[in-house]
Amino acid sequence: MINIMKFKWLFFGISLMFLIPGIISLLLFKVRPSIDFTGGSLIEIKSQALRADKEFVKLTLQADYQISSIQDSGDDQIIIRGQVIDNQSKDLMLAKLKQKDPNLTELRFETVGPVLGKELIVKTLTAVVIVSSFITLYVGWRFNELKYGVSAVLAMFHDTFILLGSFSLLGHFLGIEVDVLFVTALLTTLSFSVHDTIVVFDRVREKQKKVASVKYVDILNAAVLETLGRSINNSMTIIVMLLSLAILGGQTIKWFAIALLIGAVTGTYSSTFTAVPLLLIWDSAKNFLKKKKK
Repeated sequence: MINIMKFKWLFFGISLMFLIPGIISLLLFKVRPSIDFTGGSLIEIKSQALRADKEFVKLTLQADYQISSIQDSGDDQIIIRGQVIDNQSKDLMLAKLKQKDPNLTELRFETVGPVLGKELIVKTLTAVVIVSSFITLYVGWRFNELKYGVSAVLAMFHDTFILLGSFSLLGHFLGIEVDVLFVTALLTTLSFSVHDTIVVFDRVREKQKKVASVKYVDILNAAVLETLGRSINNSMTIIVMLLSLAILGGQTIKWFAIALLIGAVTGTYSSTFTAVPLLLIWDSAKNFLKKKKK
């Protein structure tokens, strides 16, 4: 039988290759919040001429309006985000833009107040804390040992920080913003990661009951090998679907699909190559402390 656990430090090294750049980016640049968090107005328009000349849009509007970003949104469509404005100011803005393209069409106009943005941030952080605490206690209780709950949550945070770090880098270099859909993808990643981890842990528990005399490391190896094929096959169906959605789904849901895609890949990896090695390290540390006391 292949001894997968002997490569545990290699698995942690691979994780660090993705975690460290993301965490550094989070510390230096943070993430780029959309108007859902900061408050502001969003105007989506359809104009072939303006889509090809976004610099004109910026120069025309920046004297009177604080523009935070101008992004493509589909065929001949752009989204303009900036300061909070009312309908009258929006009409004046569009009138200026129509000087270049009289056929300009307004598709969407939304305004989100900054109070709503603060509520979203607080609710997001609260949800993550509550979910993490509940999972730690519940998984630890179901498996009769706290190490299972702690390992599952650490693997979950592994996926969370990789996703946040990825979008911090994307925000810094490509101007990608995080919005409510990103929060949905983040929470979905948490659930996906834990679900896949529980499958592996459950196989570990089954094997402990059947072959209690076998070394713990051998039980972990057997459990990983028996569930690895199932995890990869299950995840590939999700990854293919999300990849198709990211490529063909249009600009509106593109980054939502990419966030879910990153979460699916990291969740599959961490369930086997992060959570299980953490169990082994916990068990080794526990045995070492017992020997030291004797």
